[in-house]
Amino acid sequence: MAGAKLTPSECQQVASLLGREPNALEFELFVAMWSEHCSYKSSKVYLKQLPHEGQWTVPSKGENAGVVDIGDGWVAVFKMESHNHPSFIEPYQGAATGVGGILRDIFTMGAQPIALLNSLRFGPIGDSDSKRAAYPLETRNRYLMERVVAGIAGYGNCVGVPTVGGDIAFDDCYTRNPLVNVFCIGIARANQIVTGKASGVGNPVIYVGSKTGRDGVGGASMASAELGQKDKDRHTVQVGDPFTEKRLIEACMEFVSTGCLVGMQDMGAAGLTSASSEMAARGGVGITLDLSRVPVREEGMTPIEKMISESQERMLLVVDKGSESLFSNICEKWDLPMAIIGEVTDDLMLSLWDNRQKIAAVPIAALTSEAPVYDTTQRPAAPPRYQDHLQILHTDAIVEPKSYGDALLTLLASNDLTCRQWIYEQYDWMVGTNTVLGPGHATADAAVVRVKDTDVFLAVTVDGNGRYCLLNPYQGGSIAVAEAARNLACVGATPIGLTDCLNFGNPEHKETMWQFSACVSGIAEACRQFDIPAVSGNVSFYNETHGLGIYPTPMIGMVGILKTPPITAGFKTPGDLVILIGETYDEIGGSIYLKMIHHQERGEAPNLNFKWEVALQKAVRTAGAQGLLQSAHDCSEGGLAVTLAECCLSSNASLGADLTVDTKGIRGDFFLFGESQSRVIVTLNTYHLPALQRLMEAEGLSYRILGTVGGDHLTLQLTGGDGALRLPVSALRTAYKKGLGP
Repeated sequence: MAGAKLTPSECQQVASLLGREPNALEFELFVAMWSEHCSYKSSKVYLKQLPHEGQWTVPSKGENAGVVDIGDGWVAVFKMESHNHPSFIEPYQGAATGVGGILRDIFTMGAQPIALLNSLRFGPIGDSDSKRAAYPLETRNRYLMERVVAGIAGYGNCVGVPTVGGDIAFDDCYTRNPLVNVFCIGIARANQIVTGKASGVGNPVIYVGSKTGRDGVGGASMASAELGQKDKDRHTVQVGDPFTEKRLIEACMEFVSTGCLVGMQDMGAAGLTSASSEMAARGGVGITLDLSRVPVREEGMTPIEKMISESQERMLLVVDKGSESLFSNICEKWDLPMAIIGEVTDDLMLSLWDNRQKIAAVPIAALTSEAPVYDTTQRPAAPPRYQDHLQILHTDAIVEPKSYGDALLTLLASNDLTCRQWIYEQYDWMVGTNTVLGPGHATADAAVVRVKDTDVFLAVTVDGNGRYCLLNPYQGGSIAVAEAARNLACVGATPIGLTDCLNFGNPEHKETMWQFSACVSGIAEACRQFDIPAVSGNVSFYNETHGLGIYPTPMIGMVGILKTPPITAGFKTPGDLVILIGETYDEIGGSIYLKMIHHQERGEAPNLNFKWEVALQKAVRTAGAQGLLQSAHDCSEGGLAVTLAECCLSSNASLGADLTVDTKGIRGDFFLFGESQSRVIVTLNTYHLPALQRLMEAEGLSYRILGTVGGDHLTLQLTGGDGALRLPVSALRTAYKKGLGP
């Protein structure tokens, strides 16, 4: 498998750092820590572009998750991670342990997890009418989807953290490389944040949690290579136990309250190796470990297996010397294995012992800060040969549909846009009683959770469009940030930070690195324009099998804050005005309409004007805060027609609307289904129109009054062109409710 082990030049670098050849155990430590998954050696030079500080941020560089201040002495802690490779090999456990891993990234910092979201990508699963795939690959894709969803639900529901939102999409490029990205947010008192830092020479190093097994051995290096031998990789997939995770969460919260906890880190990728070396690196100290003391559940485990196993539900602690019995009592209370396996030293070394014999000694820096970092010399970047061809779209050859209504129904029934109820009904999204707005495309543009005992609500969303990034990686990266922020604006929230999960193919291919560098540049520019810091993130390379890689797919998770009741997407009251804020342009490239109706994924990605996007989001938030809006829903996939249909479907009374719009010479189907950015549909009582108009004029925004809410049909008459769309809301619902389920 390409990328799984060290290259010859890396082997030479290891020998140079050690001043000798490594033994077998030491070599495997370097394999794990210098893997792409742990070292970020191909991405680090580009990630420096991302702004990490902002109005709300709390310094947490190098820690397990990002931290933002939400006021009144509280902070929010959040991050998004990938579990793509394991989820293809063993989808249930791969997805379940992805949830477990991201939860530990949050509570290892002393934060109580309060919500999960996920962003999923799969290959085609067959016609939604038949509910069953017609071809073997589609059957496999459906199996992957069903088991991944079951794994997410099984772990999250049992551990008691609500899954409140997410998104899912399908394309051929994900057939052999599905994407399973999981986002988690937690809250903590600002003065109780825990770092993953070892300090205090002589302080004990304590192992807490499940015993170590052989599951997950080599997981970090497996996730840093193309998947070519799936069955042989099965042993690298971890097995999760959500009930142990729940006890571990509660125990860790008690650890924090003792005041004797120096540092804490979960044993994630590379297991005990990464936890110990990263904690030591952050603290500028060394650590010595006695591997004979590591709790194991299998006989005959070797030191290598103990060090790189990725068995789940395990934490590494450094505590004040003399407080060991206090932590032992907490572990006994929660029925968790605990062992004192080492101590902090001042020699800046990771020293490993087994049965009183020293078996490895490696400088901490050699495993961490001295890991290779590749620039364009080692990882050259160049656009794919097909890039210019991809952006060519002969619009004259696109046959306009005979019926706009039939085209809309086809889109609503498509797997990319259809109802996701089959997925989210498997999630317990109300556990914890903090969920204000939960999952379901027909509810709101973002999920909203409350922070108990405060007046703060947190809005959370995940977004990303691989088609846009395929056509124009820079533009696609920018749009991912813009749409996430727009989703928050539509519920009335102000963005305070983002996390990213950057999914790409093989970084050893120059085309991948060109896509990656352009996407990161686009994300970075959008962060600066919207003043949203990137406080945490993850890179997943090698999403490629037999030379076929995924579309560049950056996922953006974003958090916003609001202190007023959130706005929802559905039409509310007959007679309300329906207003389109923002301009529609003659652009159809990269749209779901072009993909589903005309079977093309090409053209120019939609244009994004940062000035208008910033103004739009500010105006929508202000209008919401002033109580002017009955509803708000952003125009995204499917364009204006799908957005209006979703507003009807989100209405508790299944309200329709009678609307008229001037297409200004744009072709009817392009106007209805084009995905021009910086647009939002809002509704309001006629009484509030003058106030909204003043707000639009102050921000320099264009807007159109389309008509009014009411009736049981969605009617959209086009002027300046020809044609109309008229459909009963019941027909929209029938198409939309076909859903994804088996």
